[in-house]
Amino acid sequence: MDTIQINHLTKHYRGKDTPALNDVSLTISAGMFGLLGKNGAGKSTLMRILTTLDQATAGSIQMCGIPITQRAAIRAQVGYLPQNFGFYPTMTVSDALTYLAILAHVPARDQHRRIASLLAQVNLTKQARTKVKALSGGMRQRLGIAQALVNQPKVLIVDEPTAGLDPEERIRFRNLLAEFAQERIVLLSTHIVSDIEATTNRIGVLDQGHLLFTGTTAQLQTQAAGHVFASSLPVAELSAFKARYEISEQIVQGDTAHIRFLATAAMPGASTVAPTLEEAYLYLQSRPTCQGVRQ
Repeated sequence: MDTIQINHLTKHYRGKDTPALNDVSLTISAGMFGLLGKNGAGKSTLMRILTTLDQATAGSIQMCGIPITQRAAIRAQVGYLPQNFGFYPTMTVSDALTYLAILAHVPARDQHRRIASLLAQVNLTKQARTKVKALSGGMRQRLGIAQALVNQPKVLIVDEPTAGLDPEERIRFRNLLAEFAQERIVLLSTHIVSDIEATTNRIGVLDQGHLLFTGTTAQLQTQAAGHVFASSLPVAELSAFKARYEISEQIVQGDTAHIRFLATAAMPGASTVAPTLEEAYLYLQSRPTCQGVRQ
């Protein structure tokens, strides 16, 4: 089975005191895998290393049995949609994909059939003669997936793909990724918990270059069990409460605030509730620093 094996990966940038990645080890198998972390966690650095656009300081990677040092062979296996995706604005959709197919060494006899198939898969057939600059944000992201798949890769890597999309386009895009994950490894890097929740139950959590967790979403939620509570308090007391505890949800009705929050132990008047995935993610990140949930 195709896998990505990441072993003790570290990345230092010149002039930075702390590493962008610090001894990260991770195994990613076929299907969808979500890499979750806030901005600056090291996700994009890992994506760039996996796509051979950057090199690690230490550690090793095997992708589908190929060492990451074999850059040409790796690039033949990988399709990549970066966070800041640029395209050829004055080209038509079809011409842009044809140009990229040529760069990817797709045989001329296969180009028309493959491009037509990809446009159908990403629901852009009607926009084939439309200029890229005239596409909506969601359409451009779907075109980005098409260009990432033009070389028929075994691994598809997408970095923050739904940022800026409206809810309808975000749902359509997530469904598209899940469909493509049936035939390959799809690595979805995001800081949006709902993107993970809607597409996969296999995740890794990065924070400040450290891999805090890898496993299933259910396992992550289990770690937060017994540490999420619901309560109500006067609105006047809300600011002081926030100074001590991580509040995950608040609804104000008149002079009363109904809240869900994270803590290490139960409080009088608070009831234990099952953690959402977002609350489990917050709990994992806030354990070392947040006064209310300090271990």
